[in-house]
Amino acid sequence: MQPGLARHLRTKRKVTWPQARAFSVHLLTASGSFLAFLSLVAASEERWTAMFWWLGLALFVDGIDGPIARKLEVKEILPTWSGELLDNIIDYVTYVLIPAFALYQFGLMGEGLSFLSAAIIVVSSAVYYADTGMKTTENFFKGFPVVWNMIVFTLFVIEPGEWVSFGVVVIAAILTFAPVHFLHPVRVKRLRPLNLGVTLAWCAFGALALAESFLAQFYSQMGVLAENVSSFTKIGIGATSIYLFCIGGIMQLFPGLGGQPESDRA
Repeated sequence: MQPGLARHLRTKRKVTWPQARAFSVHLLTASGSFLAFLSLVAASEERWTAMFWWLGLALFVDGIDGPIARKLEVKEILPTWSGELLDNIIDYVTYVLIPAFALYQFGLMGEGLSFLSAAIIVVSSAVYYADTGMKTTENFFKGFPVVWNMIVFTLFVIEPGEWVSFGVVVIAAILTFAPVHFLHPVRVKRLRPLNLGVTLAWCAFGALALAESFLAQFYSQMGVLAENVSSFTKIGIGATSIYLFCIGGIMQLFPGLGGQPESDRA
């Protein structure tokens, strides 16, 4: 090997600190795939509380990796590595595939409707992920952003009945392709403090529901009757879910709500 070529290869292989730091953000995003795997194992064993805990951790990772990536300018430092593509792959598994599998495996709506619901979820969501214009200039989502992990979790906690649950799935799937705005609680600037507060409240009620479910299983094994999530938690989950589901459309109808929006040409 010529000395000049060897020197060039050594220089090319050198990894800078900014590159290593940027790549660590991709590793953080990729850790969501392992959380998805653990969630899938729990679902296959019908350990629903554990499944949702793992999905919750995956949701937390998904919530923090984007701001970190923008802060560290990962896209500019590692232009040949697509964090957006990596994120979409993991999101489809954690937001769509595992919740659909859990819905079917649990049989929340009976075998037939649960199977049909799972089919509707995975197909409509796959088409949605192919839309490159899914966000507006204000960072609202256009159409329901296939956050089926939140929808299915709410249905598991509240258990509104077979046909109501099926209706929720059908309506959300239809809204996936409707010109209705849905909230991104972090990136939408209008009403951000309120929206973040409700999002955190939803997370808190979700954690409380999972804690109550775990304690119910623990005490039941000891012969103490404690089987259900409390009405307080169910109401909290339901109210915050309705807010997060509807607020984007309300802000679309009232563009001045929460401050003057940027020109929305998307």
